[in-house]
Amino acid sequence: MTALLVTSAAIFLWGVVSGRLQRADLTAPIVFVVAGWLVAEAGLVGPPSVTARTLKPLVEITLVWVLFSDAAGVPLSQVRRDLGRYLRLLAVGLPLTVLAGWALADRLFPALGIWLALLVGAALAPTDAALGLPVVTNPAVPVDVRRLITVESGLNDGVVTPVVVLAIAGAASAEGLGGAHGWAALAELGIGVLVGAGSGLAGGGLLRWARRRGWAADDWAGIAVLALAIVAYTASLAVHGNGFVAAFCGGLAFGAAAGPRGPAELVFLEQAGGLVSLLVWLAFGAIAVPLVAGRVDPAVVAYAILSLTVLRMAPVALACAGAGLGRATVLFVGWFGPRGLASLVFALLAVEELGTAAGDAAAVIGLTVLMSVLLHGLSARPLAARYVRAVTRAGDGHDRDG
Repeated sequence: MTALLVTSAAIFLWGVVSGRLQRADLTAPIVFVVAGWLVAEAGLVGPPSVTARTLKPLVEITLVWVLFSDAAGVPLSQVRRDLGRYLRLLAVGLPLTVLAGWALADRLFPALGIWLALLVGAALAPTDAALGLPVVTNPAVPVDVRRLITVESGLNDGVVTPVVVLAIAGAASAEGLGGAHGWAALAELGIGVLVGAGSGLAGGGLLRWARRRGWAADDWAGIAVLALAIVAYTASLAVHGNGFVAAFCGGLAFGAAAGPRGPAELVFLEQAGGLVSLLVWLAFGAIAVPLVAGRVDPAVVAYAILSLTVLRMAPVALACAGAGLGRATVLFVGWFGPRGLASLVFALLAVEELGTAAGDAAAVIGLTVLMSVLLHGLSARPLAARYVRAVTRAGDGHDRDG
C-alpha cells in the first residue's frame, strides 16, 4: 500500500508540475526512472523476479496501446509529400540499424549466441520521440523535420516487432524452452497481420458509420478505440496469432478507416497509454536499474554508446543520402533517435519468455535505454535551439509553423 501511495502521489505531482519540469529539461521518463529507483532503495518493492512477473500484464497492455496509437496517429494525409524520406528511414535506415546492432552484439558478446544478439540489435532499433519531447513540440524546429522524427518513431517499433518476436522464439528454441519455431513463428506473424488489419478496418468503419447516424456519443468514442486495440490483440491471440503485430496493424487500419474524426478519438487512448507508460518507467527504475547496475562492464557501456551514436547515425546518413536534407538536419535526425518504451518492453518480454537466459541481453538493452533517457532528455532543448540557429543561418528552406 505504501508503494501504491508513493506511485499515485508521484503521478499526481507530475501532472501538477510537469510543464515546469519539462522547461527545466526533466522529461517524464527521467523523473519516473529516478522515482522508481528511490522506491526500490526504500525497500518498498518485492524481489525483482516476483515483481517482474506481476507486472507482465501492465507491460503487455502498454505495448499494445503504444503500438496501436502510434500507428493510428500517423497523419497519412500529411506525409505524402515526404513519403520518400519516411521510406528511406524505415526501409533502409531501420534494417541497417538492426543488422549493425546484431553484428556488434555478436562481436562484443559472443556468449549471447546469434538469437539473443539479434534480439539486442532489433530491440534497440526503434526510436521513441517522447524522450525528445522538447524537439517534436518546438514550433521553431521545422515542421517537416519534426514530422519526420515523429512518423519514424510511430512506425519503426511496429516494423521491428516481427524481428523481435522471431529472435525470442529462436532463443527459446536454442535454450530448449519451447515456443514457436520456424514456420510456426512466421504463421503467427501472418495471422497477426490479418486479424489486426481486419479488426482495425471493421472497428474504424463501424465507428465512422455510427457517428454519421448520431449513434456514437463523443465522450464514449475514445473509450471504444481503447477497447478496439485490446480486441485486436486478444482476437489474434485467440487464433494463435501474434498479438503485438495485430495491435500495430490494427492501428494502421483504424487510422485509414476512421475518417477525419479519428485523430480526436485517439486522444483518450494516447492519455491512457501515457499513464501506463509512466508506470513502466517507474517499474524500470525500481526493478531494472539495480539489476543493470550489477551487470555493467566496459563492453556493455561501449555497446550502449555506439548504439546511441554510430549504429543509429550512420544508417540515417546513408538512408538520407540524396534526400535533399542538409548536413545539420541529417545529424539532428540521427541523434534524436532515442531508445525508449518499446525497447524496454521488448527486453521485459524477453526476460518473461526466456528467464535468466535473457539476463545479459536485457542488461545491454536496459543500460542503453537508461543512457538514452538521460542524454536525449537533457540534450533535447539545447540541441534543438542550436539546430534552429544552424538551419536559419543556412537558409535551408524547411517548412516552419507560422
